Amino acid sequence: MNASLSNAYTWPDAEGRFGPFGGRFVAETLMPAVHELEAAWDAARADPSFQAELDDFLTHYVGRPSPLYFAERLTEHHGGANIWFKRDELNHTGAHKINNCMGQILLARRMGKTRIIAETGAGQHGVATATVCARFGLPCIVYMGAADIERQAPNVFRMKLLGAEVRPVTNGRATLKEAMNEAMRDWVSNVGDTFYIIGTAAGPHPYPAMVRDFQSVIGREAREQMLARTGRLPDACVAAIGGGSNAIGLFHPFIGDEGVRLIGIEAAGLGLEGNSHAASLQGGRPGVLHGNRTYLLQDDDGQILEGHSISAGLDYPGIGPEHAWLHQTGRAEYRAATDAEALEAFQLCSKLEGIIPALEPSHALARVGEVAAEVGKGGNVVLNLCGRGDKDIFSVAKHLGVEL
Repeated sequence: MNASLSNAYTWPDAEGRFGPFGGRFVAETLMPAVHELEAAWDAARADPSFQAELDDFLTHYVGRPSPLYFAERLTEHHGGANIWFKRDELNHTGAHKINNCMGQILLARRMGKTRIIAETGAGQHGVATATVCARFGLPCIVYMGAADIERQAPNVFRMKLLGAEVRPVTNGRATLKEAMNEAMRDWVSNVGDTFYIIGTAAGPHPYPAMVRDFQSVIGREAREQMLARTGRLPDACVAAIGGGSNAIGLFHPFIGDEGVRLIGIEAAGLGLEGNSHAASLQGGRPGVLHGNRTYLLQDDDGQILEGHSISAGLDYPGIGPEHAWLHQTGRAEYRAATDAEALEAFQLCSKLEGIIPALEPSHALARVGEVAAEVGKGGNVVLNLCGRGDKDIFSVAKHLGVEL
C-alpha cells in the first residue's frame, strides 16, 4: 500500500483535501454557509448525544443493522469465492441513502435550519430526503432532471406522497448533474434558512467527508458481521459507483486493512470507447465541478460532458474526491460494467437469489463473479446491495421489450 495510506488514515486534511482532490470551490456568497456547516458538523460529531440520537433513529426507524447474507446460489453459479450481500436495500426507503439523510437532517435541526433542499438522480436520495423531512415536519424541495423523472416515475410519486415538492430540471441533458446545479443555485439564494442535503460523497468540504462518515455505518457493520460469521475479514469489498457514497461507506472502515481489496464498479454505459458512459476514473481527468476537484468527464476544452448509464443513479459525470485519491494512490481498484451487463446481472440475481436489485448495484453484480474467481474458493467477497429494484422494473421491462 502507498505509504500515505497507512493504518493512520486521516484524510481529508484541514482544508478538505484528499491529496490534490476535494477542497472548496464555491461562490463567495456560499463560503459563510460552508464554514457554518463545517463548524456545526465538527461540533456534532464531537457530541456523544448527537451520535446517540442518530444511532437510535438508525436502529428503530431505518432498521439497522442491515443483514449480511450469504448468496449461496450466486456463489455456486460463479464457482469462486463466497459472495456475501450487505443488504442495505432492506433499509427503510429501500436504499443506503437514508443513512446519510438521517444524519444530515439531525444536523440541520441542530443548526436551526427550517427549509431542506436536495438533488436526486434515481430518486432514492430524493425519497430518503422527503422521508426524513416528513418525519421531522420540515418543507422539502427536490431538484430532479426531467429525463430522470420520466424513467423513475415510482420514486417521483413516492416523494410527492411524502409531501415533497419535486422541481423538474430541463436544461442540458436533464439528469443528475443539472439537478445538482439547480440545487446549488437555490442554496446560494437562500443560505439563511436552507440546509442542502447532498446525496453523494462529493461537493465542497465538508460534504465528502461528512457523507462518508454517515455512510460508514455500512462498512463498520460488515466488518463486525464478517468477523462474527467467518472469523476473519473479507478478501474483497465490491460496490457500484456513481458519485460514490455507498462505495466509500463500505470501503472506509477497511482502508487500513491491506489484505482487503476495495473494488468500485463504474457505469460503462454503451462502452468505454465512446462518450456514452459515466466512468469518470477510466474515461475522465481531473477538474472542478460542484465545489470540489476530482476526476470528471470533460472534453479537450474542459467542458463537462454528459454521463450516460441505464441507471439514473450512476450517470453523474464525476466521482467523489476520496475515490479519486484512492484511485491515484492505488489503494482501491476501479472497473466498469456496461448497461447490457448490468441488465443481465439484474435478472441473474433475481432468478438465483430471489432478490430484485436496483440497477445501481447490478453493475457491481456484473463484476462480482470475476472478483470471486480472482479471490478463489474459500475466500470471501462482500458486495454492497445498496438498493432494491422496485423503482427500476418499468425501465428494465422497457429495455427488455416487455409490455406491462
